Amino acid sequence: MSYDDATNEELLGQQAARESNARTYPRSLPMAIRRARGIELEDMDGNTYYDCLAGAGTLALGHNHPVVVEAIEHTMETGAAMHTLDVTTPVKEAFVDSLYDSLPAEFADTAKIQFCSPAGTDAVEAALKLAKTATGNRSVLAFRGGYHGMTNGALSLMGDVETKAPIPGLMADVHHLPYPYEHRCPFGVGGEKSHRLASRYVERLLDDPKSGIVDPAAMILETVQGEGGSVPAPIEWIEEMRRITAERDVPLIVDDIQAGLGRTGELYSFEHADVTPDVLVLSKAIGGGLPLAVVLYHEALDVWEPGAHAGTFRGNQPAMAAGWATIEYVLENDLAEHAAAMGERFAERLGETGATFDAVGDVRGRGLMLGVEFVDADAEPDEIGSHPADGDLAARVQSACFERGLVIERGGPDSATVRFLPPLIVDRSDVDGICEIFHEAVHAAVEAPVRA
Repeated sequence: MSYDDATNEELLGQQAARESNARTYPRSLPMAIRRARGIELEDMDGNTYYDCLAGAGTLALGHNHPVVVEAIEHTMETGAAMHTLDVTTPVKEAFVDSLYDSLPAEFADTAKIQFCSPAGTDAVEAALKLAKTATGNRSVLAFRGGYHGMTNGALSLMGDVETKAPIPGLMADVHHLPYPYEHRCPFGVGGEKSHRLASRYVERLLDDPKSGIVDPAAMILETVQGEGGSVPAPIEWIEEMRRITAERDVPLIVDDIQAGLGRTGELYSFEHADVTPDVLVLSKAIGGGLPLAVVLYHEALDVWEPGAHAGTFRGNQPAMAAGWATIEYVLENDLAEHAAAMGERFAERLGETGATFDAVGDVRGRGLMLGVEFVDADAEPDEIGSHPADGDLAARVQSACFERGLVIERGGPDSATVRFLPPLIVDRSDVDGICEIFHEAVHAAVEAPVRA
């Protein structure tokens, strides 16, 4: 049966009838996509949208960028293998060259790479196995609000209790530490004091023989929490986590699956701070839109036996070709610097909306990883002046944006934060157009009557 001339309604109906109840995006973004290019999507009914989801940050160059398409086509035209397990090829070595060229020299000079099954969550699992094998320890330090994937170990690290609650037998010995989320300070103090307390808490905890935590195998963190609500960690706190872990020989794992390759305004998010992690977990953008995931780590941790971590599709050659082309384009065109400039413009325009509506509780982010948190401004604020998160309003804003031609996602507590993850190629006119739609949508959602 051909679906080429089907409507949104027809394809969505087919999807609902056959796909699992776990499907997510079609519930808030009811469309079927016909074609896409750059930052633009077109659905089956001919509607067009700005895409500020971009495959959850996967599409650094947007949809069907010519350099990515050409790289995939060239690889296939040469008769190259589609996938090769972990047998090497010219495409693979060129990809690794480009990836290492993109890394800070102090990290790349001592880095080993492990290719994983093609989802970021498997790279997280690999990083956990590596750290436990290398240290002989079992405890893992994670953070409130964190998101690292949906497989057993990665899910154990997640801060979202609702997602984890139905699943028995998750990985033991995971300890969730306070993350410096200033708008919703875990210590109820806010401001700079919040992240300093968070650092002091972690240091004292690790030095307390009665803390209940045996020697950790690793600490894993996002320098900008993505699904947690686009929450950027203060630079000083990142540097403190590196100092604290280094002094205690605890491997530091930075999860840059969503924040890596220019997204935050630096090639890698930890480069905003003066730190070098022991382990770096990457996926999404490094595959140029195709599935690819790797772990990079200091050679001193390379104590695995052959076959200690594997995966059938870790040799995805089209993804390596697409990733190679993407990384080279990002480097040659200074897209990290461009993301910083466009992110500054984006934040400024979103801030104008925030200044207009009391229901906007916070505008935050780093580079092109931005969030706007909606609150119930009529409810009683907490001790630092933050009103309760309003997920229902955020959902109405998302819907109003969609109706006006803008695709965005939600995250954070109560899913009350509207998140922006546009391709790194977004330009000033795109930013202004997106922010105009968003402003109109917020106005419509705030003014709309709420059903009882």
